[in-house]
Amino acid sequence: MTQHVLLNNIDHQHTRVIHHFGFDYGDNLASTLVFPTEFNELQKEYPILARRDEASGQFQAIVLMGFAADENLYLAAERPSGWDARYIPATIEKGPFLIGFSRNSGQGDAAEDPMVHIDLDHPKVISNQSSNRSNQESNQANQGQPLFLPEGGNSPYLLHISATLQAIHQGIALSSVMFSAFEQLALLEPVTIEFSLQNGDKRRLIGNYCIDQNRLAALRGADLEKLHQSGFLQLAHAMVSSMSNIRDLIERKNRRLALSTDL
Repeated sequence: MTQHVLLNNIDHQHTRVIHHFGFDYGDNLASTLVFPTEFNELQKEYPILARRDEASGQFQAIVLMGFAADENLYLAAERPSGWDARYIPATIEKGPFLIGFSRNSGQGDAAEDPMVHIDLDHPKVISNQSSNRSNQESNQANQGQPLFLPEGGNSPYLLHISATLQAIHQGIALSSVMFSAFEQLALLEPVTIEFSLQNGDKRRLIGNYCIDQNRLAALRGADLEKLHQSGFLQLAHAMVSSMSNIRDLIERKNRRLALSTDL
């Protein structure tokens, strides 16, 4: 279940959020939606691919994090954060927070302002505690990140989450324009990812798209200039560069298999 409410420093003054990643929090995802606003960081850690949304038929960017359902090879219990990478995709980093909209009466009926909402039923949320809570409950509350300062201002963690949500908000609008440009230039091609693991298992992933490197390299004149001026040329190269991370992902899987064999 979900319980989305507008975040405010009165009702949620004592609400805390666990800034940690793991299976118990629903972070065991083999892939997650990502946005052009984070490609520069994502390309250093993850393979960036494209998939067609089944409902709309539109392309969306994703990063691959595992090769099977509920497998996230970046989860690492031994890490302080529970995550083994320098950058965490925004859709995962945001945790229980999301963007909601409130109507701005001062800018016409159609104007809406993005606002921070929180899912109070999310497993990372430690709800408000009463003034007579037990010591055990008090210790539990201290495990999470505060959202507001004692005087009511936003905490550093909430400021970070607000920036993450802003990157998502901007990325949603940019994504459709970017993929439209890629499609017009026929830069997307289906890719089948096939490999063998060290235990002999063979894997084959289909349904993904990548940048056609030959077509990208062959762009000339107005097409190349337009892609460059829009900033999408750099993003296309980021997707190409990220494909080398598939090898790292396979190595992560092999290390997991080796550990499970040793136990």
